[in-house]
Amino acid sequence: MPAASTTLRVLAASAIASLSVTGCQALDDTGVALGRADLVNDLTSRMDRALERTWAADYQLSGGRTASIAQTTEPLRSSYTWPDGKITVTQEAVTRCTSAAGRTSCTVSPPVLTAGRPSVIVYGEARKHGLVTPPAVIRLLTDAALDPEATIEQSDTTLAGHHATCVNVTRAGDRFGACVTSEGVLGSFTGTLDGKPAEVTLSRYTDTVESAAFDVPSGAGVVDHRRPTTS
Repeated sequence: MPAASTTLRVLAASAIASLSVTGCQALDDTGVALGRADLVNDLTSRMDRALERTWAADYQLSGGRTASIAQTTEPLRSSYTWPDGKITVTQEAVTRCTSAAGRTSCTVSPPVLTAGRPSVIVYGEARKHGLVTPPAVIRLLTDAALDPEATIEQSDTTLAGHHATCVNVTRAGDRFGACVTSEGVLGSFTGTLDGKPAEVTLSRYTDTVESAAFDVPSGAGVVDHRRPTTS
């Protein structure tokens, strides 16, 4: 299990241990009443488990822009794409691509300790470009759950044809909303991340991923910084 995933589970577990079951009530998929602790635990667990599965998702961003996330388990690899860039993580390399003035350039670096899975640094880079990542939402939910003054309200909706559980959170004067599908994929987010407004909505989800999702963009210039293999 990757270190980032382990850390998220520890944080979520700590939050749940600190909560009472009083507060906002919700219903799970079977109609059973959920307490505040159960609701947060359910959503964070869904997203955490999804980080270890094969799937691809397309998102609509503010201003009509689009983004996507893709990952597979065999082989281990993941890709985060936004309007002017892309990061692909495999067991062989980490590839960062940027587009400007109609030209795309990519830099290939050694995989270090990623072992085909995205790291905290990769998640951070994606967030800087407006792509909300599941770990970012997990942390926000965990922080809200630890705050006894926070208000967490639940609702349900359908996004891209998939049922999703949604929460609206008010904490210290700030608000954010997030939806998580039954498959554990982030369905939507509206709020602030790293001091900047962020908005994403799921437009397509599939549990099969084409290998092209991990290719460098067509026509991109590539600089490979990995050490050449000696025979």
